[in-house]
Amino acid sequence: MTSVITGDIIDSRKQKSKDWVEGLKKILSPFGETPSQWEVYRGDEFQIEIQNPEEALLSAILIKAHLRSIKLDARMSIGFGNKTHNAEKISESNGSAFIHSGELFETLKKQKVTLAMRTGDTILDEKVNLMLQLALTFMDSWLVQSAEFVAAAIENPTFSQEELGQKLGINQAAVSRRQKRAQFDLVMNLDRYFRTQIKQLTAP
Repeated sequence: MTSVITGDIIDSRKQKSKDWVEGLKKILSPFGETPSQWEVYRGDEFQIEIQNPEEALLSAILIKAHLRSIKLDARMSIGFGNKTHNAEKISESNGSAFIHSGELFETLKKQKVTLAMRTGDTILDEKVNLMLQLALTFMDSWLVQSAEFVAAAIENPTFSQEELGQKLGINQAAVSRRQKRAQFDLVMNLDRYFRTQIKQLTAP
């Protein structure tokens, strides 16, 4: 099983592309090689394969946090399934993970939702997507400082508040405030729940 994130930058036409295209590429580069593992195409759309499906949700949240820290945001759909065709460009690869991600992505604008997932298991999808919609009520309004904190905390999971403070150039009390404001503990609880569900889905 693999997972695929399909996304686009919200209101990209209102932004000067030179301001964010490089930023987006920088955010995606840790996810592997381009264009085989991630690719930016049609100007403001992107696709990433996350080979460990359990990492998919946190990866999408990390991308969102990085984008909100540069005053942008994205709509993203996460599809789970197989990969039947491995092309040189991820946008030309195929399989149920790609189909789930692509079909769901087409519906996000209508649903007015910025993050959703599809595994093909309707009960699981309904449960997790409802939780995501609740989480998006605060994630969609992260301000720059909260978003910077979330990105740093996800990328440095072993750091204490003090170490995160050093990284962000703020004191521990400020770290604690940002953590609360971003509802970070809730985000991590959601991620833990999601991982257990995906693990059960992929269990033989």
